[in-house]
Amino acid sequence: MESVSLLYVTCEDSDEARRIGRALVAERLVACANVLAPHTAIYRWQGEVQEDAEVAMIVKTRTALVDEVSSRIKALHSYDVPCVVALPVAAGNAAFLRWIADETG
Repeated sequence: MESVSLLYVTCEDSDEARRIGRALVAERLVACANVLAPHTAIYRWQGEVQEDAEVAMIVKTRTALVDEVSSRIKALHSYDVPCVVALPVAAGNAAFLRWIADETG
């Protein structure tokens, strides 16, 4: 079975997350995008501690597509340096993992 990865992405708001998620699914780069509830991000940017509301998104894709998905997210994203990190899936529901491969194939 092909390997699968989850990408964790943060977005400015739910509108941006939904727009990016829809584009990735429509382009068959990911099988699914989950837009999660708003949260608070505390981070250092340009030498200052910042605190902002953000929305997280998790997208599911084949590991072979991670670089392409990451590039597409960066092209669609409003941030200068968006958080896009890939997490490999070690195991899971085989039928679900096949579905991800089928939807991105």
